[in-house]
Amino acid sequence: MQSIHTHKILILDFGSQYTQLIAKCTREIGVYCEVYPYNIKEEVARGLIVTGIILSGGPRSVNDLESIKIPEYIFKLGVPVLGICYGMQAMVHQFGGKVTLSDKQEFGSVKIQIEKIHKLYDSIPRVHDVWMSHRDKAVILSDDFEIIASSQDSPIAAIAHKKKLYYGLQYHPEVTHSP
Repeated sequence: MQSIHTHKILILDFGSQYTQLIAKCTREIGVYCEVYPYNIKEEVARGLIVTGIILSGGPRSVNDLESIKIPEYIFKLGVPVLGICYGMQAMVHQFGGKVTLSDKQEFGSVKIQIEKIHKLYDSIPRVHDVWMSHRDKAVILSDDFEIIASSQDSPIAAIAHKKKLYYGLQYHPEVTHSP
């Protein structure tokens, strides 16, 4: 049996109401994690020696004048990165995609359609309910990313980098309403 410390996840908090729930769910599946603010110093992050990073959601828009950015060194650590809600939007924005205010915002249970067979969805039905809570949505991806799931009002509900282990979910997998 492997120790909970075999893997260590760094959760970067962008102000989400669900950050501690992300940590709780991560620990419940037997993975050690630590939560730090989004502006963690590079030397601290590198010293943690993590096997993956989760970028939380948050209340801001990537289009705000004082939007919060993902530190660039995060993408140089060579570990998988999962962006949730704002975390996905920030990733899309920083990689040259486009995020806009949605004309139809999603709050609550929403059906998503898996568009592409992907390891993130190995044991999940192609159409299933998830919990959305967002004003903004990704509308254009850089050529580095592909869409792997969509919803009626968010054609880009989940993304994957074509070459690196970077993923984004517009919805909240940490809540009980999402499988």
